[in-house]
Amino acid sequence: MPDVDRDVILDLVPLVLAGEASAATRALVDEHLARDPELATRVRLLAAEGFAPPAGSTLPPELELLALRRARRAIAVQRWLFALGVACTAIGLALRVTSQPGRWPVVQLLALEQPWPFAAVFGVGVVLLAAYATSRGRGRPPR
Repeated sequence: MPDVDRDVILDLVPLVLAGEASAATRALVDEHLARDPELATRVRLLAAEGFAPPAGSTLPPELELLALRRARRAIAVQRWLFALGVACTAIGLALRVTSQPGRWPVVQLLALEQPWPFAAVFGVGVVLLAAYATSRGRGRPPR
């Protein structure tokens, strides 16, 4: 068998101790431990102490499916919040551009002509974008 780096063997030891390694992997680790008495001693101590590697996903499939559905629903809500927030903000900042031949175009903010309706729509847009930003922060690990 080829000579394998000790770090690779250290990565494989938890699988062997958990009984999840293939026969070929167990043979490879056993062969390396036969040539490395120090590491073999460490592995024997781990096995004697009842070493249990971190478990993988132990969730029932129904719970995993529920978590997936919740995540998809949360992403859909985020998309709607963002889209509606951008749309309302754009409407609140709507412009009117008028041009006449031989003159510079005139740009007017429609909110100046009718401030209350445009300010209300703009405010709704800002609230929706704030809700989107808040929803994006949920579920992230603290820094």
